[in-house]
Amino acid sequence: MAPTAFPSPTPHHTHATPLHRHRLRGGAVLRHALKRDAADPEADPGTGPSAPAPAALTRPALLVLCACVLVAQAMVAAVNLLIPQLAASSLHPTPGQLVWAVDAYVIVFAALLIPAGALGDRYGRKGALLAGLGLFAAGAALSALAAAPAVLIAGRGLCGAGAALIMPATMSVLIHLSPPERRGQALATWTLAAGLGGLAGNVGGGLAGEYLTWRALFWAAVPLGALLALAVARTVPRTPARSDASVDPLGALLLAGALLAVVYGIIEGPSYGWTSAAVLIAFGAGAGLLAAFTGHALRAAHPLLDPRIFASRKLRAGSLGIGAAFFGLFSLFFVNAQYLQYAKGFSPAVAGLAIVPLTIGMAVVPKLGARLAERTGPRLPVGAGLGLIGAGLLLVSTTDADTPYALYACHLLVLSVGTGLCAPSLTLTVVAELPAHQAGLSSGLNTAAREIGAALGVAVVGTVLASRFHGDPQDPAQVGAFTDAMGAALRTVASVLLLAALAVVAGYRNGAGAGRGSRETGR
Repeated sequence: MAPTAFPSPTPHHTHATPLHRHRLRGGAVLRHALKRDAADPEADPGTGPSAPAPAALTRPALLVLCACVLVAQAMVAAVNLLIPQLAASSLHPTPGQLVWAVDAYVIVFAALLIPAGALGDRYGRKGALLAGLGLFAAGAALSALAAAPAVLIAGRGLCGAGAALIMPATMSVLIHLSPPERRGQALATWTLAAGLGGLAGNVGGGLAGEYLTWRALFWAAVPLGALLALAVARTVPRTPARSDASVDPLGALLLAGALLAVVYGIIEGPSYGWTSAAVLIAFGAGAGLLAAFTGHALRAAHPLLDPRIFASRKLRAGSLGIGAAFFGLFSLFFVNAQYLQYAKGFSPAVAGLAIVPLTIGMAVVPKLGARLAERTGPRLPVGAGLGLIGAGLLLVSTTDADTPYALYACHLLVLSVGTGLCAPSLTLTVVAELPAHQAGLSSGLNTAAREIGAALGVAVVGTVLASRFHGDPQDPAQVGAFTDAMGAALRTVASVLLLAALAVVAGYRNGAGAGRGSRETGR
């Protein structure tokens, strides 16, 4: 299941003064940004006083945009429920190919998110949304027709490219069509739709796994994408394009290649050996491509992502915190359906509903986290939240076939509360640390950090699981070995997450230097 998305910040610019200079905390930062947005004629070319007033956001347009978000997020969660069925299918995928079937969507999504958002800004957000729905439907059709694991993985990657166009376009259209005083509510609705997508994906994937086939799930996405495209064409107005939006194809290619190479090395390590030439070359290529991206971005007049923004200690901490949280959450999502079906004997439909407790804390606790940040600053809720996610993973790692479901649900609640506690502060840190003219980058940076963390979480937990368990989890005699391997995988993830949490908390300490980089790049 995909968790409730971290509230993504406004892709508009906020004010001529960087928000962090106002020293506002928690929800006050976002409220300040939304109030001042309308007063900034430089917020977005084409939306200043001399430009025609944008059309108002109608209820049908809002519902259609949120439906697009829901469907894009649901496809992430649904496939996790179908892993047992895919493993036993005529495709005969290896454990590594199963990981790729899940991760291909997320990797392509993460790699293309920022350039896809820039394309929408420059050439039209409605057109980007329609193109994204088309790619999404085409990828689903390719997945449904797959006769080999490689074709399924390619189809999933194509769906991820569609989602990379869908997500930033929907949020940007919502912001452009909403008056300043209603943008906070529009963002909350967008975030809720993303969270409901995770729940819908679990239920839909479970029902497909129990009563239909995995191919039926992908076939269902094809007419759904077509219907949504028709609804977008009829209900969503066009918003002004930005001719100055940076589209950096070389930078996007280098960044995508670096991410793909690193994830390839992690996933294929157990198969080829960690010291094999293929794995070492993959890691070396990832490091080389990342260095090449950094050098290109430092020289480019309009880079995809200026590395100098990460001179801000708090921005590094916020981005790392978001990635770490989703690193832990998606590692759980990868093994959850397998545990519930193999070890507990749940049907796919029941397994899809059994993770619902994870949504409770995500829905209820963020308000508490925001209030706590307003009183104490972000360090406490961020540290406590990431610590609870790590603790929840350690608790889940102790479960086996005899663990009562009620106890398992309590473990899920610990993760849920941790996510809800740290989410507002981590998101608003990125908003506050970026200068005004880069406020649009904060949305892409938040979501990219989330998806990169998710991709690495799936890769790491899947790799450790595959390296420790080589049997058939559907064999009752081997369930114990499966849960032992799952526990080891989750403990590995929890250890990495807790180490990252220490670095994040250290980044929030008071002192000189925080925000220096963002101010310098904002000149």
